[in-house]
Amino acid sequence: MSAQLINDVKTTFIETFKTDPILIFSPGRINIIGEHTDYNDGFVFPAAVDKGIAAAMQKSDSNVSTAYAMDKDSHIEFELDKLKPSAQGSWENYVFGVVAEIQNRNKVIGNFNIVFRGDIPGGAGMSSSAALENSVVFGLNELFDLGLTKHDMILISQKAEHNYVGVKCGIMDQYASMFGIENNALLLDCRTVESEAYEIDFKDHELMLINTNVKHNLSDSAYNDRRSACESIAELLGIKALRDATEADLDTIKDKVTSENYQKALYVIQENNRAEKASKAIKENDLDTLGALIFQSHDGLQHQYKVSCEELDFLVDQAKANEHVLGARMMGGGFGGCTINLIAKSEAKAFGEAASIAYKNKFNKACSVYYIKLSQGTHLVN
Repeated sequence: MSAQLINDVKTTFIETFKTDPILIFSPGRINIIGEHTDYNDGFVFPAAVDKGIAAAMQKSDSNVSTAYAMDKDSHIEFELDKLKPSAQGSWENYVFGVVAEIQNRNKVIGNFNIVFRGDIPGGAGMSSSAALENSVVFGLNELFDLGLTKHDMILISQKAEHNYVGVKCGIMDQYASMFGIENNALLLDCRTVESEAYEIDFKDHELMLINTNVKHNLSDSAYNDRRSACESIAELLGIKALRDATEADLDTIKDKVTSENYQKALYVIQENNRAEKASKAIKENDLDTLGALIFQSHDGLQHQYKVSCEELDFLVDQAKANEHVLGARMMGGGFGGCTINLIAKSEAKAFGEAASIAYKNKFNKACSVYYIKLSQGTHLVN
């Protein structure tokens, strides 16, 4: 967590509203393995990281509420009883959505002011949206003494994204951001919404992200397409979700589905198994097996689920060619964003530089390299 970030929002809030705010930090997240399994009631393996959203908030005596997004230098005033989604893609929908979902639970809040800023790289697939939603709901719970549990809060954040942003996300992003534990990843069962924390000793390795800095614009529609393919196959199998299927089950309906949809469902079943195997590898301090599972995950995302892209595949190929990288894969929804790499600390800088040069030569654009640590979930900052 950046002290600079906290200081920026606090100073700006006091200058703007002439009163002291409460301060909240809500982290972004990575996902070590278990991609596109969350909306299939499966297992995912996320962790909160040391980059996120800092928010300063306080009650307001005014008859409107105000939100200020420092990164965009954009502010908006709104009335709590006249909320409706703004144009698609507007940042304020994350704030409006959370407020609306709190009110849908018959909780009463008054007017408030919020100033926020983040250091999560844009488009990196690290869930800046969930971090923002969580910071808003956490702050409002604190200010207005709403009595919400952390479980309540993440469901509010998720619904805000469904109903105001229009993305039918699973629960992983909000969960990891809210419940993160320093130096731990969480094996989250997306059906029960309960997790087991696994402390990870990376020993002489570390996690490094490389951002392709591309976002191919079919990602939302492709996400919804894949989600409906998974749901229709589950229905054919007579089960609630693909989490309940085995490869043998899937083979019984192979002639009833397209080969593309068969591969997508097969990927989900296999990825779910990989997430569980990864937890075992971490428990046994077996980073080599963890790395191999991460590489397999990318292979499935690339060839079976088909949510990768040329830039992501190129970076994973760079990782495969380097003996110091134990595993690499695309992370997040796909079609852009980051690769996550498990690499020897002593070689990380050299690999980052070499991959950056190769990427620039190939695509004539720069990628960005970030080092991250596993950190604490959404919390008040003193």
